[in-house]
Amino acid sequence: MVHMIVGHMTEWYLTQESMWFFDVYRAIADPIGSGSFLFLSGVSAILSYRSRTKKTEISKSYSKKTLKNEYFSRAFFILIIALLYNTFVAVMFHDLSIVWNWFILLTISISLFMSWPLFKTSKLFRICFGISLWVLNQILINFLLGYVGQNNPFGVLYYVLYNNLELDPILSFFTFFVIGTVVGDVLYDLYSDDNKMVKKEVFMRKFLIPSLISGVILIAFGVIFQYPNFLHHRTFSWFFYSLGIELIMFAIILRIEEIGKLDTQKRYRFLSYFSYYSFTIYLLHNLLYFLFLDSLYPFNIWIYMSTTIILIGFALRSIYNKWGSNFSIKAHIGRLSLGIAKLIDNRKNFN
Repeated sequence: MVHMIVGHMTEWYLTQESMWFFDVYRAIADPIGSGSFLFLSGVSAILSYRSRTKKTEISKSYSKKTLKNEYFSRAFFILIIALLYNTFVAVMFHDLSIVWNWFILLTISISLFMSWPLFKTSKLFRICFGISLWVLNQILINFLLGYVGQNNPFGVLYYVLYNNLELDPILSFFTFFVIGTVVGDVLYDLYSDDNKMVKKEVFMRKFLIPSLISGVILIAFGVIFQYPNFLHHRTFSWFFYSLGIELIMFAIILRIEEIGKLDTQKRYRFLSYFSYYSFTIYLLHNLLYFLFLDSLYPFNIWIYMSTTIILIGFALRSIYNKWGSNFSIKAHIGRLSLGIAKLIDNRKNFN
């Protein structure tokens, strides 16, 4: 979330003559942007699904139908918010085509809808499916680019699948989500026996080493294939390179936490608010757009961005202490989704 805010402020605030700095920043930090967010969303989604599936086996009031209804209700609410957000942006910029723009919220909502049938497939199938999707995506892009803006089925298909390639089109970014579900499944298997500490050799053999090896292979392929396109935003090489970096970073950070060097319960509380209120931050940080629009330079933009991040952090801490989850859109969506799922179940049972 911090990277998202910094990236957007860099793009918004730099003068036109200084945009080279934004290009450099994006080339370096882009792998921890949208792809990383989709990857972590996949990890979170499968862990939630697995834990709730286990809950259906021991709870009389929470059935598999409740789980399914809750899941799709959540995806539906995120989709509605995504379309409302897109509509707001379309009105602001007087461009109705933006109503269907692949901003991250739309990509996440469609990813949730598409991933449900994949939850019951094997890890190997999901890995092969995700990589195959990138190959199919590249073929489709090359074909459909010739129909951009045309009023025919192929032109419409391009608009639906790829409107604004600079953002996060579903076929390009769904793979990050799918691979995230694979990683989440591995973690769930490791900790399914409620073991807070997994033996070092088991963690190394089943998670850390496979993640590091896979990450290195993906990075190497991304760098070597069509060099130097791995640094270019949203290219075929960039997808593999970015996923490799995300796997390695995630594995290393989890290992640091596993050995007790990163206590997420006691430390780094300042940054934890950015995670807790991530959905809310995504929507509200757009209010910063006009603050210093096209007026800063590389040598002074860091002062404004650092100050903004610190002020946001302190504001979130105050909000958390006063309102807690009441300020979290993500929490409200969760409560509403569960409430609707139970309401549907009760009506079916009554009938």
